Amino acid sequence: MKITVYNCRPFDELDNFKKMEKETGVEIVCCPDAPDLSNIHLAEGSEAIDIITSKMTRELIEGFAKTGVKYIATRTIGYDHIDRKACEEFGIHVSNSPYGPNGVADYTVMLILMTIRKAKRILQRGNLQDYSLMGNMGREMKDLTIGVIGTGNIGKTVVQNLSGFGCRILAYDLYEKEEVRKYASYVDMDTLLSQADVITFHTPLTEENFHMINKDSIAKMKDGVVLINTARGGLIDSEALIEGLESSKIGGAGLDVVEDEFGLYYYDHKNDVLKNRSIGILRAMPNVTVTHHMAFYTDNETRTVVEDSIKSCILFMEGKENPWQVY
Repeated sequence: MKITVYNCRPFDELDNFKKMEKETGVEIVCCPDAPDLSNIHLAEGSEAIDIITSKMTRELIEGFAKTGVKYIATRTIGYDHIDRKACEEFGIHVSNSPYGPNGVADYTVMLILMTIRKAKRILQRGNLQDYSLMGNMGREMKDLTIGVIGTGNIGKTVVQNLSGFGCRILAYDLYEKEEVRKYASYVDMDTLLSQADVITFHTPLTEENFHMINKDSIAKMKDGVVLINTARGGLIDSEALIEGLESSKIGGAGLDVVEDEFGLYYYDHKNDVLKNRSIGILRAMPNVTVTHHMAFYTDNETRTVVEDSIKSCILFMEGKENPWQVY
C-alpha cells in the first residue's frame, strides 16, 4: 500500500505522517507542495492521495485517475474545493476529516470579542504610542443578541461557549438539535438577520447557500451589525460586505475565511502583488480583522486530521467500512 500526501507542512505535519507510516506499515510519500500537473507523478502506485484545501479541478482529477488514484482524503471538514462531478465521472471517492469543534469554536468567540471590543484599532494605536480612548468604546456581550447560522458540531459548541456570557442567542439550521435549545432559540433566517447584533457562520458551502449574505440579506440586518465567518468565504459576497462596511450598515467583521482564497493561504506572499483585491480592502479597515484560515489550527487538530485521513485511506484500500468517506 502507498499513499501520497500533498500540502504536507514540514514543521508540524511531517512527524505525524512519519509516525503513522511506522505504525501502519503503509508507505507514505510526502510532498510539501499543493497537487498540480507537475507533481502528479508522485502519486503513481498510490491508490489514495491526501490533501488540504487545494483546488481539485477536473483536469487534476482526471490526471490523478490516470495514475490509478481512486481516493482523495482531505484533511479538512469542508470538501467544496474538490470537483465532485469530476470525481464521480472518473470513479474517485472522497473523505473528509471532521476534527473536534473546540478549536474553531474558541476562535469564533475570540473574533467576536475582538470585534465588539475594537481590539484591532486598540492594538494599532498602541503600536504608535497612541493611548487615547476616543473611538475605542466597546460593547458588552451580555447586552447583545448573537445569531448562529449552522448548528452542527462547531455551531453547537459556539452556542454552548456563548451561553456563559449571558447574551441572547438565536440559531438557524435546517436540522434543529435539542442540545442547542438549552441555550438558544431557533428562528427563521429573516428573524435572525433582523434581530441579531452579531451573526456568526458555521455551515458548509453549497451551491444553495453560496453568497447567502448579499446586498438583499444585509439590508435586512440591524444597522451596525457585526459579521463573523470561520466557515467558508463563499458564504459572504465580498463586494456586498465591503459596501456594507463603507456605509456603516455593517459595524465590523471578524473573518478567518474570504472569497477566492485558494492559492493564497498558506504561503508567504509578502513580496507579491495579490490578485484578491477584496482582502486588501478588508484588511485596511480598522473595524475588520482578517486572519488566514487558521481557526482550526491547534495541536489537537493537527494530530487528529493526519491520523484520521491516513486511517480513512487504509480503510478504503482494504474495502472496509469507512466513517470518513463522504462519497
